[in-house]
Amino acid sequence: MDVRDDAAQAPVPAPPAADAACRKVSRRLRLITVIATFGGLLFGYDTGVINGALPYMTDDLGLTPFTEGMVTSSLLLGAALGAVTGGRLSDARGRRRTILVLAVVFFVGALGCTLAPNTAVMVVARFVLGLAVGGASVTVPVYLAEVSPAERRGALVTRNELMIVSGQLLAFTSNAAIARVGGESGGVWRWMLVIATIPAVVLWFGMLVMPESPRWLASRTRFTEALDVLKQVRSRQRAEAELAEVSALAVKEEREKLGGWQDMRSTPWVRRLMFVGFGIAIVQQITGVNTIMYYGTQILEDAGFTSDTALTANIANGVISVLATFVGIWLLGRVARRPMLMTGQIGTTAALLCIGVFSLALPSGDARAYAVLAMTVTFLAFQQGAISPVTWLMLSEIFPMRMRGFGMGVAAVVLWLTNFVIGLVFPSLVDGIGVPNTFFLFVVAGVLSLTFVKLYVPETKGRTLETLEAELRARFS
Repeated sequence: MDVRDDAAQAPVPAPPAADAACRKVSRRLRLITVIATFGGLLFGYDTGVINGALPYMTDDLGLTPFTEGMVTSSLLLGAALGAVTGGRLSDARGRRRTILVLAVVFFVGALGCTLAPNTAVMVVARFVLGLAVGGASVTVPVYLAEVSPAERRGALVTRNELMIVSGQLLAFTSNAAIARVGGESGGVWRWMLVIATIPAVVLWFGMLVMPESPRWLASRTRFTEALDVLKQVRSRQRAEAELAEVSALAVKEEREKLGGWQDMRSTPWVRRLMFVGFGIAIVQQITGVNTIMYYGTQILEDAGFTSDTALTANIANGVISVLATFVGIWLLGRVARRPMLMTGQIGTTAALLCIGVFSLALPSGDARAYAVLAMTVTFLAFQQGAISPVTWLMLSEIFPMRMRGFGMGVAAVVLWLTNFVIGLVFPSLVDGIGVPNTFFLFVVAGVLSLTFVKLYVPETKGRTLETLEAELRARFS
């Protein structure tokens, strides 16, 4: 089934009863999306909060540039492990049950960070928090992709990206507000960190009443339950037709035993697909996006802002991320994924080049500070409006049904390890070679990324997951 063929047909007016059923289905789908994407909100808040908390934490815990990098990047190392563990767990035990477990880990990790008495405990607590962040980065997009109808999959899966950047904006805003209220008082960073426990509680209670992924149920030959879930988010006729397509693929994959490391090593087309997934994951990270998300306040201070002004100015980065993601969601319904990814790469690379040039050419002061701020905003407009939503969407689409969680999990491990390395070495790079040369390195990486996307990344727009799987199997076999 190709949804482009469906879209070409003239719409037939529906009777009132059908309209009521359609509205009920849409409401249910919206509710599922809102609840599940609290995982994305937590992902965003927990990765973004360190941006403003770190300067205060540095004073209280006596951090050096190296331990600063450890506190920041321990979450990313945990996320790498959490991604593959979460992917395997979601394939084995279900998407919904995995998200419930992740909500508990989010709560425990946030509380541990809040109460940490020293650097060692903080690093461990951030690692635990990272397990939840990595697990959510894999499980939530897969859950949304498998629940969504094909023509709405792009918009609904990228709602998770919207919640991620909203979480980061919430972190930046609350950091600035708490800093202004708390001033220089000791432990002000603890109030910044504890806020993350609230959405964790909402996520846990919300997922208790959400359905399991129909495609996961079908992959376990629980076809009756899968049909019941599909009827909640589709018309009855479409649910039955979709189940027939999904169940046929599930039976085929059961015969082939797709589902783990052995299949990745022994099945050539799956192995090639994993290579593409790894590349997409690396491309998203080596733009240097998280240097701005984690160290944005320090970058703006280096450019010439005072500490308080840098915290407030950094909110602009959060605002543009949210607005750009809205634009990205709109574009995904109208523009092919691959050109959108390439446009994002060109925009971010140009912005990074300008940050390096301005940092090198302009004297420290207001002119350089506002020029760098303008370029970080431009960078995030392209990153969050094109690269990030396409990345998470494509990773949730390209892997076979029976190993979708595992495949995305392994790709996300590569993503988070790349993130970890960048987060760990960035403070030392800036200390050693300066801001301009550090960003010039990211420019080189951006050119290499653009080349990879042009040569290897497939188009995924406009297909059901089952049709897309058949096309990718044929292309990479």
